[in-house]
Amino acid sequence: MATDRETSGFELVGRLLSPMSRPDPYPVYAEFRALGPVWVEEISSLVVTGFRDCEALLRDPRLSAERRRLDPPGQAGDHYPPDAPPSVRQPWFLSLDPPDHTRLRRLVSSAFTARTIARMEDSIARLVDDLLDQVPGREPFDMLSGLAYPLPVTVICRMLGVPPADERLFHRWSTGLGRMLDGFSGPDDGDGEAAESIHGMVELHRYVNELVADRRGRPGREDLISELLAVEDGGDVLGHDELVATIVLLLVAGHETTVNLIANGVLALLRHPGRLAALRADPATAPAVVEEVLRYDPPVQLTARVATEDMRVGAAKVPEGALVILLLAAAHRDPAANPDPDRFDPGRTHIRHLGFGFGPHFCLGAPLARLQGRLALTAFARRLQAPALVTDPPPYRDHINLRGVGELLVTHAGLTR
Repeated sequence: MATDRETSGFELVGRLLSPMSRPDPYPVYAEFRALGPVWVEEISSLVVTGFRDCEALLRDPRLSAERRRLDPPGQAGDHYPPDAPPSVRQPWFLSLDPPDHTRLRRLVSSAFTARTIARMEDSIARLVDDLLDQVPGREPFDMLSGLAYPLPVTVICRMLGVPPADERLFHRWSTGLGRMLDGFSGPDDGDGEAAESIHGMVELHRYVNELVADRRGRPGREDLISELLAVEDGGDVLGHDELVATIVLLLVAGHETTVNLIANGVLALLRHPGRLAALRADPATAPAVVEEVLRYDPPVQLTARVATEDMRVGAAKVPEGALVILLLAAAHRDPAANPDPDRFDPGRTHIRHLGFGFGPHFCLGAPLARLQGRLALTAFARRLQAPALVTDPPPYRDHINLRGVGELLVTHAGLTR
């Protein structure tokens, strides 16, 4: 029989899933934090919201990143059509445990370094300015479709060496893949959107397979695919399906989260004009603004692990095979980690967040996301005069984990060229 503690946890899960909470889930997160780590019997999951607990569990070897452990035997990947490329069933390395995760991450990280990303700053800055040059004069402008969305797609396509004429394909595919990445919506929901996501993923894998085949036939090009093909560590190399799955991961997962980082940053600055003015006056504060956005309104709201043995988290017992849901966005507003956590304050002394994860699965794309966020928010603050939101709150997409706006209309008094 469920206790009051379990019932209240289930009620909060229901409120979190409700579209009514999408514009502002943070009051629900605060109520979850008051419960501490809470076992929710109705969904057979532990929900964790404290910063210290989330940080510790992200590096706890008793927790597995392999969500496939929850699939019935023989069921994993069965939603893809039989003629789909084999790479579509290759797990992304962020969903693997050591030693498989360690091996793949080591191989990929050798080609995806912070130094490589830093060399891209000038070209990304030019791209940001090119996008803002298209802002209509003194008319409402959608910052999502005009800046936050096209920037990361274009950047990763150029890194991979995708022909400019094909970038539009990635734009189309990526719009249908957010649902699949969200983690709370599965391919078996039986609606058109889920089928579109599956189709987009299959088509994307087919295209990337062709790109890889082209690079194998024409080696020596200076792009990320060619670098990944050349990666070797002690005689170990990426297998074909591993390579294709990694490229898809870099494209899709990195794009979706960076869109939300930029859009959430613009939204926070517009709601806090003093912070926007401070960034305009001193662009050197941009890195702190990005870190505070990652804390205050993170692009990834939660992550999950599977317990590989019976364990205890606080007062809660977790049986082997249970799901452990880490509400990262709730942990970021834990006052024990960030004093006065509901205040947007890039000037705070320490900004503690888990926006890129923690431990062995820390995001390899963090330097690229930070760079794009810094350049986009700095240019927005510098170039748009007297910007203001048209609608507050703006409409949100129906995603719970990769929570983000569906539109971000902004008025302005002119554009500095």
